[in-house]
Amino acid sequence: MISIVIPILNEANNIIKLIQHLLDTSTADHVVEIIIVDGGSTDGSQEMVETFILNRTAAKPQPNFSKKLKTTEVLFLNSEKGRAKQMNAGAKIVKGNLLYFLHADSFPPKYFDQYIVREVEKGNAAGCFRMQFDSTHWWLQLAGWLTQFQWRACRGGDQSQFITKKLFEDIGGFDENYIIYEDNMLINELFARKQFVVINKKLKTSARLYQKHGIWKVQYHFWIIYIKKWVGSDCRALHHYYKKHLG
Repeated sequence: MISIVIPILNEANNIIKLIQHLLDTSTADHVVEIIIVDGGSTDGSQEMVETFILNRTAAKPQPNFSKKLKTTEVLFLNSEKGRAKQMNAGAKIVKGNLLYFLHADSFPPKYFDQYIVREVEKGNAAGCFRMQFDSTHWWLQLAGWLTQFQWRACRGGDQSQFITKKLFEDIGGFDENYIIYEDNMLINELFARKQFVVINKKLKTSARLYQKHGIWKVQYHFWIIYIKKWVGSDCRALHHYYKKHLG
């Protein structure tokens, strides 16, 4: 059973579309719950999610409704700000034995739940989907194309992350010392354990950060952050650099 955990902070433009997408493209046989973990939104995201949950709970099926009803539960949770803290908070209350961490602007492919379950049944305890940006810029198209390969350098949180609950707990969850790069720290642990697979199906993610700051500026600073971590910079140094140039 899959529990989806989505950390948000001011995602009013995306979160309801994402929840509906997840419900429409998965089966209740696999996805037991979708947990939205808010880190202090001020744009109405919390109210939107709570209204969605209330409306969905109140909805009554028609008497002749023959299709199987979606039984996936949608939950809302408040947490301290910080993606690592938010995702760990969601992971603490899950009912499923398989976790799926997803960013609010990343939309997985149709039948994503079935693809994930198949990989776990084959013995792959963790992994992600390949990625496609919602942009036609040649560099972002190339960057997305490269994510189909197993290379460590092509990994990131935007591609989502599935992992068995047991393996997640064995690792100790996300390192909450990291304000940025928390996804990569978990991925590093998975690669070290040789527990990572890339599902060759496209997840579509937003290029909004590139559109806001410029493609080459963002890519340059991401490379610098990657190099800084490789040469030994700590979590505070990475966060300071990101905040200074892209925050």
